[in-house]
Amino acid sequence: MRPFSTFRTAGRAVGRAAGKPAGKPAGRSTVRRRTAFVGVGALTAGLLLTSPQPASAANLVLNPGFETVGSGDMPYCWEKSGWGDNDFTFSTVTGGHSGSKAMKVELTRRVSGDRKALITEDTTCAPVVTAGKQYDLGLWYKTTTPDAAITLFRHDTTLGWQYWTDLKTLEMQGSWTQATVRTPAVPAGTDRITWGVSVYGTGSATTDDYTMEQVVDPVPPATCTGTAEECANGKWTVLPTQNPVRSMHSVVLNNGKVLLIAGSGNSEEQFNAGTFTSAVYDPANGTYKVIPTPKDMFCSGHVQLQDGRVLVMSGNKAYPVAGGHGYEGFKDSYIFDPVTETYSKTNDLNDGHWYPSATALGNGDVISFGGLKEDSTGSVTAELWSDAQQKWLPLWQVNQTWSYWGLYPSMILMQDGRLFYSGSHVFGNGTPGTGSAIYDYAANTTTAISGLQNKDQRDQSASVLLPPAQDQRVLTLGGGNIESNPDAGRLTDVIDLKAANPAYVAGPPLPQGTVDLGNGPVAETGSQGKMYVSAVLLPDGKVLETGGALHNRANPVFESSIYDPAANTFDPVAADPQARGYHSSSFLLPDGRVMSTGDNPGNGTWNHNVSIYTPPYLLKGTRPTITSVIDGEWNYGDTQRITVDRPIVKAELIRPAAVTHSSDPNQRFVDLPLSVDGNNIDLNVTSNPNLAPPGWYMLFAVDANGVPSVAKWVHLQGPAALSSTAMSMSMPAESSDATPSAHIHSFADGLKGKVTGPGKKRASQQVSPTLSGCDRHYGSINVCVPTVFPAEVKKTTAARCAWLKANDYGRLKINGKDDPLGLDPSRNGVACEKQDLRKSARK
Repeated sequence: MRPFSTFRTAGRAVGRAAGKPAGKPAGRSTVRRRTAFVGVGALTAGLLLTSPQPASAANLVLNPGFETVGSGDMPYCWEKSGWGDNDFTFSTVTGGHSGSKAMKVELTRRVSGDRKALITEDTTCAPVVTAGKQYDLGLWYKTTTPDAAITLFRHDTTLGWQYWTDLKTLEMQGSWTQATVRTPAVPAGTDRITWGVSVYGTGSATTDDYTMEQVVDPVPPATCTGTAEECANGKWTVLPTQNPVRSMHSVVLNNGKVLLIAGSGNSEEQFNAGTFTSAVYDPANGTYKVIPTPKDMFCSGHVQLQDGRVLVMSGNKAYPVAGGHGYEGFKDSYIFDPVTETYSKTNDLNDGHWYPSATALGNGDVISFGGLKEDSTGSVTAELWSDAQQKWLPLWQVNQTWSYWGLYPSMILMQDGRLFYSGSHVFGNGTPGTGSAIYDYAANTTTAISGLQNKDQRDQSASVLLPPAQDQRVLTLGGGNIESNPDAGRLTDVIDLKAANPAYVAGPPLPQGTVDLGNGPVAETGSQGKMYVSAVLLPDGKVLETGGALHNRANPVFESSIYDPAANTFDPVAADPQARGYHSSSFLLPDGRVMSTGDNPGNGTWNHNVSIYTPPYLLKGTRPTITSVIDGEWNYGDTQRITVDRPIVKAELIRPAAVTHSSDPNQRFVDLPLSVDGNNIDLNVTSNPNLAPPGWYMLFAVDANGVPSVAKWVHLQGPAALSSTAMSMSMPAESSDATPSAHIHSFADGLKGKVTGPGKKRASQQVSPTLSGCDRHYGSINVCVPTVFPAEVKKTTAARCAWLKANDYGRLKINGKDDPLGLDPSRNGVACEKQDLRKSARK
């Protein structure tokens, strides 16, 4: 089960344990609430028994060796903290590393939570820090548990004290051992930090001789290697070789190549001929290899498995029929092997799922929701792929809510194993209620999350877990509604999932660009924004948003910007010169560039041109180089050494893209705190697989100018226990050996939204056959005449036909006898011919 607590302040516990008087060295918490202790070092100096042990000129930690006594049972400038259901003791013990004393924190029983001794959170004891600077932290320790980590908190001048991050997992050591680690750059608005060692498994950690020093690392001047415009805004290049397939699915493989899945490519002709395609693109030489594809994987779901293969689920069983059924999904599932570049079949899903979600879990399993069944109704069946058994589990082994989550619902894995439904989806309105929720698989409950603006106009918006994943913040941007077809919007929303009761808050509006309304690009006005937007994590810790369109499969928007999570701002940059609307995708390449492909407007055409974006950081001079990775096989809680050719300020793992329809819920940027010894860099890997689900990652090293290296590939995996199906969607069990378990925090533990349990078992959810926003009475299957035209188009034959002409719709045959949009008044079976316009004008 995930950790459970109901009381929190600023990201961690404060306050005394219920019913436990101050000054007792032992504690026990068995109630389901957070328990912790206020530090006593904040009391007046008059209570001290000896003079305070000062920090040295370099060391920013007061009383670093616990030699100065405070009031109660804690040393001066140190406090107790923690939460959860556990038995614990805090004690000042003899036999320190250098002096006479050390601090020991021990858990003798643990169900959940942690205990930690921290520098006291006050203006006397907590070290002052400077935003943008980094600090080297050090301590000496002995441990009897692998479940201990250096944990960091920061004081925000507006929001107060809050959890910042876990920096380093401490290996079990029976004798005094030094641990050092460098903080990330201090976030803006932070004036002080505090830190210490968290113990989150049975056993003890004894520590002494804490140090904290500011890093002095001069920034080399950035050298512009392009034009001034390029160095400020980056540049786009359209590749000379086109994408040979009509792909709407893009998956970056662990060999650096890109799998582009088309299936029938939204082509009725290819579907009827049984011609289904994929291609593998090699960025190293710019070549494509077309891959035989066994089934129509058009609008399937996909995700990389932990071994690097790609799981592809469902796809298109049948295209819609005018006046009849809508799209239909099938139950088939396949795995693509990057080594052999072939597909192989798995067992079937329990349901068909056209447009399903796919989220990788912390144990390597995959969970999927939503989509359309074989009869074109909405699927209410959750599916679970067992990594251990290498198959889809039968229905009775998977928790079911019998809820319809819609199409491509964006389900983002949280640090405790729950799923955050961001509200991003495809086609029409959002889910009923607030449009966003947290789903707890273990409890099988869904809790509404508030604050998402205009939740019914977030169709084909983009949602992304912001860098770093440890911050647990999600950005949702843009979106429209293909059913009502308003102008797509500029709205953005940000949510902090560390809060006790997380809620979206409005972010800055998307910058505006130009939009092609049929007569060439013109400046966007008013509240015009875009749907079909792509969001791409960049190795400098920012997010590129690019592409989009103003209306349902029409009116491309030419605009790109880079979002800075630290500043909460968008900076407009060069725009992709190619239209990138419906069925487009953008994603990060291992060399730090961004690739964009596809566009499938309502007139049925396909943009086979491929664009490459070179961000400004690649135009700032020489890049750092990772000269060696000592071990490419990583485990959770590891310290892994790399060497670099010059100083770096950060390193991270970025999960390779698996994106379609503006959706990649698995995209994440995981910070790797540094321990620096010249050009030898030790990278401290998170112990929590929910932050970085097992699999292959791109490892980037970044210098002080934000310039990244070319990525190296590393494989992150965990002990066998993490692969157990029984652990699915839950907190990993405590370790019984030297392998650390996940340090999970009690974030989002005070939810106040409406809680819904599983509903009554049902077969499916009825949905409209026209949910795709296309009236199938007109044209071939790959053509989408909107069921609702943009608001500025009058409801006349002449106005609608003029709009279709301006947007390059060709000859439109009437399918069947009905003409619901009034495009064929002459009743000759072809829309918008001259006689139709004349007859319409006479009315």
